[in-house]
Amino acid sequence: MKVVVVGGSIAGLACAHALFAAGCKQVIVLEKARTLKPAGAGLGLEPQTCKVLAEWDFHQQLMDSTLPLTIDQSQATDSKSNATRVLARDENFNYRAAHWSDLHKMLYDKLPRDTVHWGHEVVSFQQSEDGVRVEVKVAQTGQTVVVDGDLLVAADGSMSLIRKHFEPHQHRRYLGYCAWRGVFDYSKNDSPEMIASIKNVYPDLGKCLYFDFAKGSHFVLYELHGKRLNWLWYVNQPEPHMKINSLTTKVDKSTIEKMHEEASETWGPELSALMKATSEPFINVLYDREPLKQFVWNHVVLVGDAAHPTSPHANRSTNMSIIDASVLGQSIAKWGFDKISIALAEYESIRLPVTSQQVLYSRRLGLLKQGFLFDPPHSFPWFEADANLCDQLLQRNMPCFKSNS
Repeated sequence: MKVVVVGGSIAGLACAHALFAAGCKQVIVLEKARTLKPAGAGLGLEPQTCKVLAEWDFHQQLMDSTLPLTIDQSQATDSKSNATRVLARDENFNYRAAHWSDLHKMLYDKLPRDTVHWGHEVVSFQQSEDGVRVEVKVAQTGQTVVVDGDLLVAADGSMSLIRKHFEPHQHRRYLGYCAWRGVFDYSKNDSPEMIASIKNVYPDLGKCLYFDFAKGSHFVLYELHGKRLNWLWYVNQPEPHMKINSLTTKVDKSTIEKMHEEASETWGPELSALMKATSEPFINVLYDREPLKQFVWNHVVLVGDAAHPTSPHANRSTNMSIIDASVLGQSIAKWGFDKISIALAEYESIRLPVTSQQVLYSRRLGLLKQGFLFDPPHSFPWFEADANLCDQLLQRNMPCFKSNS
């Protein structure tokens, strides 16, 4: 059994680990990026994901490179008075805070050296009764080569070329808002006063996932291993013009300065100072898609964001990708390569209904947090929210949360 995985992000590398664990001897990961390089920002890993990584022998590395998130807290901030009201708090939260690059490198380093082929961009593929044939453009030579396999795993992200082949008329949905993102490294202790003031306002940093609400906006803050503060600020705005294959964009100095001005009007001085001190903040333009009716087409299977792009409000994207990979590997191990069609059908039957519910729930959660569900939109005073509404903000309400494998 030879498996071709398209996409060398976390989803693709997780699939490689799951396939090797299932007994597959030949796994090739094709990634269009030319090299492994630091990217991304923070993410939260749920217990089931951590269990999967431990099964792949990453437990100690995970503990060494992440911080525990034992508290999920939503609160409201009044920028004028700088007063804070705790809306909801879950002290039984059991996540790990990780940096995308740390997790990606951890997965990559433990794969056989010839698994990932950098600078290999898939341009087309064909299926036959026997398997798949993939045409790949090699960046180093400019030539196009052919890779044959028995199974094609599409882990090529929310703008998946392979998904588009099967669902050409389904387009991404702009969610109505973008996310400013940044990671501030204070390991050199060059901003002690600012860090002290932030930890005074957010005393559980290091173990808490904070959501801070204002009218029509919210802010996310938590600490990463290595004395790094990860932050996101969600801003309602018209859909920006983006390159077709990009969801992330760097911004010019004047745009950053405008962001700093708006932040000082929306948030307290501590968060404003943190944003100003962060070098190279960037913008994520946020999309999802309508849930699919299938993930499998003969010898082709979708995983991760290629299968179910989702909004980021419930920490689902990376978690769903790793659990997809685990379930795919378990199904193949259960049924064997001679019954691959049954294995793929089982994977689809397990993961499709769960991820569909979670995509729609995460979409609604984002609309709630950004104020789209109120009349008039974006104007809801979170200081006046009742207990029932506040409870909806907690991560534990995610459908299938306790049984999402």
